[in-house]
Amino acid sequence: MKAGIGQSLASAVDATAVVVVRWPDADLELTCGGAAMVDAKDPAAATGTPDPTQSAGTQLGKRYVDPANAVELLCTKAGAGTLAVNGNPLVVKAAQPLPASD
Repeated sequence: MKAGIGQSLASAVDATAVVVVRWPDADLELTCGGAAMVDAKDPAAATGTPDPTQSAGTQLGKRYVDPANAVELLCTKAGAGTLAVNGNPLVVKAAQPLPASD
């Protein structure tokens, strides 16, 4: 899959929906709950069940990134599945500390 910035994607196995914030110029496999994510406008979304080994869940409003920070997704609808790119789970992006003010 080659996603575009701003593209909305939905899980095929749960209620998770995300917006692509950052995506490299590469063809990567994005999954949620072990199943490939589909275009959010696809009426066939959310027809299966998540893989029990990939059920850590997603949180509304959180940003998910891969270890290299090449992929960043904003969760717009929470679900039970784990987001992963090429089989590697994405993690919640940590907030950056503000600089100290004197």
